[in-house]
Amino acid sequence: GCIAALTAARAGARVLLATKLRIGDSNTVMAEGGIQAAVGAEDSLQRHFEDTLRAGHYAADKELVAALVSEGPDAIRWLIQEGMSFDLAQESSHMGGTLLRKTPGGATAARLLSYKDFTGLELMRTLREAVLLQPGITLRDRHPALELLTDDRGRCAGAVLYELARSRPLLVRAGATVLATG
Repeated sequence: GCIAALTAARAGARVLLATKLRIGDSNTVMAEGGIQAAVGAEDSLQRHFEDTLRAGHYAADKELVAALVSEGPDAIRWLIQEGMSFDLAQESSHMGGTLLRKTPGGATAARLLSYKDFTGLELMRTLREAVLLQPGITLRDRHPALELLTDDRGRCAGAVLYELARSRPLLVRAGATVLATG
């Protein structure tokens, strides 16, 4: 949700970001293990693709896996640009260095990137700060969506939010709606 809001606002859209609780109060902060991306010289997008399919017993949608794997390295670079910290390899940490990569279970290459034991918390910290600093985003914490609105052609046209602080509904019309559910 935060990435969609940032992307839209940076493209010039006016964005309303409504959250059920407060921004960052989500399961994302509980993710400890890390993020996988084929960023090492000994790794490849093809290896990551094959490892991911095998780990899912070949039941995953190959197009979605291909998109996930191919966009992974750019996503990591983007997160670093946004200010996210990752653990660095010991030998390079004094030089500003190389990302520490671990080999996750079932993988054929070291591609797990993490930040200590709270990667998700660091990810959400980074995204929350970016959202709060981004012009064009209005944040409505504690405004869960009750119902999606449709226009006369059946297309989503916004939502009815519930303002928890005042115990009242709030009608929001939108040209585009993103429902981020985790």
